[in-house]
Amino acid sequence: MGRWRGLRTDAPAVPDVPDPSRREFIRAGVGVVGGLAVAAVAPRVAAAAPLITSAGHSAQHGVGHSGNIAVGEVDTTRMAYDPVPFLTQFDRGTVSRLPGGQTLREFKVVAHDREIEIAPGVFFPAWTFNGTVPGTTLRVREGDRVRIQFVNAGTHPHTMHFHGIHRAEMDGVPGVGPGEIAPGGTFTYEFDAIPFGLHQYHCHTLPLKRHIHKGLYGMFIIDPRQGRPPARELVMVMNAFDTNFDGENEVYAVNTVAFHYAKHPIRVKRNELVRIYVVNMTEFDPINSIHIHGNFFHVYRTGTSLVPSEYTDTIMLCQAERAILEVRFPYAGRFMFHAHQSEFTELGWMGLFEVTDDVDV
Repeated sequence: MGRWRGLRTDAPAVPDVPDPSRREFIRAGVGVVGGLAVAAVAPRVAAAAPLITSAGHSAQHGVGHSGNIAVGEVDTTRMAYDPVPFLTQFDRGTVSRLPGGQTLREFKVVAHDREIEIAPGVFFPAWTFNGTVPGTTLRVREGDRVRIQFVNAGTHPHTMHFHGIHRAEMDGVPGVGPGEIAPGGTFTYEFDAIPFGLHQYHCHTLPLKRHIHKGLYGMFIIDPRQGRPPARELVMVMNAFDTNFDGENEVYAVNTVAFHYAKHPIRVKRNELVRIYVVNMTEFDPINSIHIHGNFFHVYRTGTSLVPSEYTDTIMLCQAERAILEVRFPYAGRFMFHAHQSEFTELGWMGLFEVTDDVDV
C-alpha cells in the first residue's frame, strides 16, 4: 500500500505515478517530503519543502549535520500554533475557592475540525481540542477540584477521557454517564485531581484509533502538593500522522511539526535542571521512544513518585505511557534528541538542545 497518496496538494492527481512506500523513500535518502517521486504526484509539496540531503548543504539554521530534514518552515501564524512556545505553555485554569476551602480550577475545552500543517507544505485534516494538536496542556495541583466545560463544535461525536481517579459518569466513554457528546452539545466534567503525576486526556469515541490519531489528545499534569524542585519545564507529546489513512504513519514528531526542534533548537542553560514531561500518543505503532545524546537522565515513570526509577539515556513508551525526565547538561553545545526507531527519526521525530552559558536563556 502506498504512503503518499493522502498528502493534500492543490495539484490534480497523477494516477500512473507509482506510490512508493515510506521505507523506499528512506532508502532513496529523500526524507519526509520533496524529491522527484513526490514532485510528480504533489508539485505543491515538493516546491514548498525541498530536502537537505547531505551534511554541508544546509541553509536552514546550520542543521546540515543533523541529516535529512524537510527544508522550509511551517506557517505557524496561519496555523495559530507554534511548537516552540507550546513547550512551556501551561493552562492552570480559572482559580477560585469552594465553600469548604478546596481550590477549584475551571477550564473550557472546545473540539474543532481544523486543517493543520505537519511539515512544510504537508497539510492534515485534524480534529482538535482548543484548535491545536496536541490540545492545551492542563495543569492543576493534587487535591484540586477540576471542572472542564467541554463543547463539541466539531462534526462528529466526541468525549473527553481523563486518566486518573474519578467517578464512572466522569470517565468520558460511550454508554456511561453522558456518553458521547453530539456535535453542538456540551458537558461539564468534574472530579478531584488524584493521583499526582503526569497524565493525559483524549477522546474515547469509537473508532478510538481514528479519534486519537486525528489529534484529540493533550497532556494533563497534576503537581504534588509539595511541588517539585524548580526547573526549566518542557512539554513533549510524541505523535504521528497517517497522511493517506492506510493505518500506517508517514510523519512523526514531538508536538506535531516534523523536525521543528531541529530547525529551532531548544535553548537551555548548562547545568540547570531541565524537566521534560513526555507522553506517547502515537497511534498505529505499538512503541515510541526518546533518546538524548551526550547525557543520561533520571526517569519518573508516570510521575507518580518523587523518587526516580532509573538513570538512562533512552526509554521506550507504549501508547498512553508517560514519564517525567530530569536532566542537567554539563557541557555546552548542540545535543540531538530523537526516537531510537531510526525510521521515526528520519520521518520527522528529531530535534536539538542548544546548551549555552548565556544568562539570558
